[in-house]
Amino acid sequence: MAFCNSCGATIVPGTRFCNKCGVPIMASTLPPVGASPATPASVPTPVPVAPPPAGSSSALKIVLIIVAIIIGIGILGIATVGIVGYRIAKHTRVHQEGDHVKVETPFGNAETSFDPDQAAKDLGIDLYPGAQAQKNGSSSASFGGIHTVSANFETTDAVDKVCAFYKTRFPNAMVSTMDQNRCTFVANDQKNMITINVQSNGDKTKIQATNVSKKAAD
Repeated sequence: MAFCNSCGATIVPGTRFCNKCGVPIMASTLPPVGASPATPASVPTPVPVAPPPAGSSSALKIVLIIVAIIIGIGILGIATVGIVGYRIAKHTRVHQEGDHVKVETPFGNAETSFDPDQAAKDLGIDLYPGAQAQKNGSSSASFGGIHTVSANFETTDAVDKVCAFYKTRFPNAMVSTMDQNRCTFVANDQKNMITINVQSNGDKTKIQATNVSKKAAD
């Protein structure tokens, strides 16, 4: 739609003079014949964002559940260990008389003695004649049905002489090794496993004896 610049009358498209006042119509004031009214600039259509796949969300939930279960089991395990440890400590009694120590627990009793003479008696084997019991390394311990005795001895006799003595005492030993400066014997039966180690220790001969046995039922 165009208007006359002189009188403001409405100008019909294609008219060269104003129908009211006769003033010539400038070509610039008329819209081109057949021109379509201007349309506003097109607005870009928003692109929809695809939702995350349902599978990834499910996998994340499963991982979180597994992690939560593992943490729960760990906390439960720590609590259980703490409770068991507390009960053991509460019901454990320790009695000591000199070198003899006795520990009473809910799972059984343990007795330990570092008396070399007592250890020598508890070995249950023939001691080398004249050998002296040594406190260092000698012990006697019992737990449940197992009794372990270890004792160290020293003698001024030569290694080969001591080895010959124990070879006659354990002719059927499972292990029997001998050389110039040492020998070892390992023998066992239904209730005992005895190990004898003999070696040179300066100008003396050191004898280490161990007996692991099953205690007879009371």
